[in-house]
Amino acid sequence: MTGADYFVPFRTKLRSMRTEPFGADPAGARMQRILNSPNFADGVFQNPLGARTRPSGSGLEFAKIYFQKEQRIRRAPAGTVPVHATTLADLAAPPATGLRLTWMGHSSVLAEIDGRQVLFDPVWGERCSPFPFAGPKRLHPVPVPLATLGPVDVVVISHDHYDHLDLPTIRSLAGTDTVFAVPLGVGAHLERWGVAPDRLRELDWNETAKVNGISLTATPARHFCGRGLRNNQHTLWASWAVSGPEHRIYHSGDTGYFPGFRDIGAEHGPFDATMIQIGAYSEYWPDIHMTPAEGMRAHLDLQGGRPHGVMLPIHWGTFNLAPHAWAEPAEWTKDAAEEAEQAAAFPRPGEPFEPGGTLPVDPWWRAVSAPMAAPQWRTAAPDAVPGGAPVVRRDLDVAGER
Repeated sequence: MTGADYFVPFRTKLRSMRTEPFGADPAGARMQRILNSPNFADGVFQNPLGARTRPSGSGLEFAKIYFQKEQRIRRAPAGTVPVHATTLADLAAPPATGLRLTWMGHSSVLAEIDGRQVLFDPVWGERCSPFPFAGPKRLHPVPVPLATLGPVDVVVISHDHYDHLDLPTIRSLAGTDTVFAVPLGVGAHLERWGVAPDRLRELDWNETAKVNGISLTATPARHFCGRGLRNNQHTLWASWAVSGPEHRIYHSGDTGYFPGFRDIGAEHGPFDATMIQIGAYSEYWPDIHMTPAEGMRAHLDLQGGRPHGVMLPIHWGTFNLAPHAWAEPAEWTKDAAEEAEQAAAFPRPGEPFEPGGTLPVDPWWRAVSAPMAAPQWRTAAPDAVPGGAPVVRRDLDVAGER
């Protein structure tokens, strides 16, 4: 290091370390929009309800839980995840009801709505990480190659974390004619990766863009953003309300529970289907990810407080991102749906279904799950599941039968 190097500003040094996967910082007119946003204060974007974004509790205790061999085994499937084998053939004919959803794994969902295709949070990469050699790796393959999906009208991004915004995937899509709907600030990443500015619809909360007859509204969420090295919250996070001439759907992105779901539902709902984050929760970060019980409560809030439409659980099964057992989010969501008398879909990755038709409800994960005894929610507190009554059921080895 020379003497001149020593005096290079630290921020400049950090920028020089940011390889392409880290994205880009907002600047210029984009940064001015951020500074003028009603959701930006004290140098950062603000949550609709206060949220701790760093893990709470003892870091040593968390590390013991996370890296213990027995716990690592529980957090992965015990067998091969049954990816749906005929996705492309099933998608060849248009949906009979005008609305079809295909969960591709994690938070990636292809929504065919009123003759248009909307692709939410597409992640086709092998790892959700800035590095090809480290970071959470896929637990199942993608159901279909990205290029075989054909033309997509709009790609919707909820926020810029690696398990939702994937450089290789965006690079592939940048060569198509699709439009990208993204939260404010996230467009800087996409422009660096080759997306033309005129194909970006960059929205603050409660702003709406229209693409080929489909309305897309960025709605509030309780989370945070950043891709490492510097994380000044200069990119916004969002959930999304999407409507066509006949149908309405909602994608939660990542979020903690907050009362604003009721407001979103009153303004944009009720929804024919919701895609709700129910995985990667932990007592170490209770404000920024929902448990399945909270996810069910959010769905009901969005529907005016009563069972309506179909809930599709997302953000589970594909990457190991939290201490809970691999199958726990699905099993807990299934119980919560039954308690609330709410229709929920449990497709295998790549399995298309129509919310207005027959739903996939087979608990397929049980055949490839390690045993999970005495689930905590079976003796949950009265307010843990909508309806008020405690859930008390016998233990379940999810690898076997109830």
